[in-house]
Amino acid sequence: MQTPRGIARISDLDGFDEIIDVRSPAEFADDHIPGAINCPVLDNEQRAQIGTIYKQVSAFDARKLGAALVAENIARHLIAKFQDKPKHWRPLVYCWRGGQRSGAFTTWMRMIGWDACQLEGGYKTFRHHVVEQLATLPQTFRMVVVCGATGSGKTRLLDALGAAGAQVLDLEGHARHKGSVLGRLPGIPQPTQKTFETELWTRLSRFDAARPVFVEAESRKIGSIHIPDTLIAHMRASPCVAIEASRDARLKFLLEDYAYLGNDVRDLQERIECLRSFQSNETIDQWHAYAQQGDLARLFAEFIDKHYDPLYRRSQNHNYQQFPQARQCVVDDLSPATLAKVADDLIHSIT
Repeated sequence: MQTPRGIARISDLDGFDEIIDVRSPAEFADDHIPGAINCPVLDNEQRAQIGTIYKQVSAFDARKLGAALVAENIARHLIAKFQDKPKHWRPLVYCWRGGQRSGAFTTWMRMIGWDACQLEGGYKTFRHHVVEQLATLPQTFRMVVVCGATGSGKTRLLDALGAAGAQVLDLEGHARHKGSVLGRLPGIPQPTQKTFETELWTRLSRFDAARPVFVEAESRKIGSIHIPDTLIAHMRASPCVAIEASRDARLKFLLEDYAYLGNDVRDLQERIECLRSFQSNETIDQWHAYAQQGDLARLFAEFIDKHYDPLYRRSQNHNYQQFPQARQCVVDDLSPATLAKVADDLIHSIT
């Protein structure tokens, strides 16, 4: 069926010069269509104000003030952001569900002479599309799961694979978290669940189903982020490769990769405290002491022996069905040169 003039659908996203999200900054921060810019027709406070009037006074009074605020904000955006756009410029405008906010913005742009379109169903329809795609898309790819105990350089290997031209799905990168209890990144908040899923869908959509996709073994959660059920199930049923690095190499790697934990003793001790349900009080108290003394070498060595390795042995054998048959990549060091060689070997042996 032909799309009405001035209306676009999700399948048309690539046909525009600019995508404009006219929702409030808070809505935009929660998630948005990739590449969109935020030009709110109502800011956070204004949207709350109009909502209150709508509920407590009347719909008419809410629309009366809302129209004035929307008109004022549209005029401001037109002056500040779009005066340099040529006549043939073609923008797509969307709000929550393709209603009055995006309709007003689109109307003004079309009155100016631009071929502006309003996204049918707005962000709500886009969100439904992402959720539906993530329920089926992961299964269309042949995944290879990179396993290895904490400190084995799995993420660095993914980087090396990507640099060598392989298809890589870096879940920890998208989640802004290293995956373990100590994995929170300093000064970098995790994205919302919706943003994570949008990034995941965007990445998967660009892959070639004829080529393997390398992904790191994960639990169901990376920090506060949940991996979609279809993806984690597909990963757990996929072939595995395992990095077997020496203990000394892993300890050296951890001391480099987590060096920032020594900069904030209180933060490190808060992370250690999260492990109290897994370890004896005596062990946790000793780890607190190592943190206070700045003795990361002894602390990380005990993390390896008492926490990470026992957890790894239990989880990989239990969760990843093909882990017992995993190809072993034995290394004595985790230098960039060594990981690049491992990556090259994997690319040429897995077709």
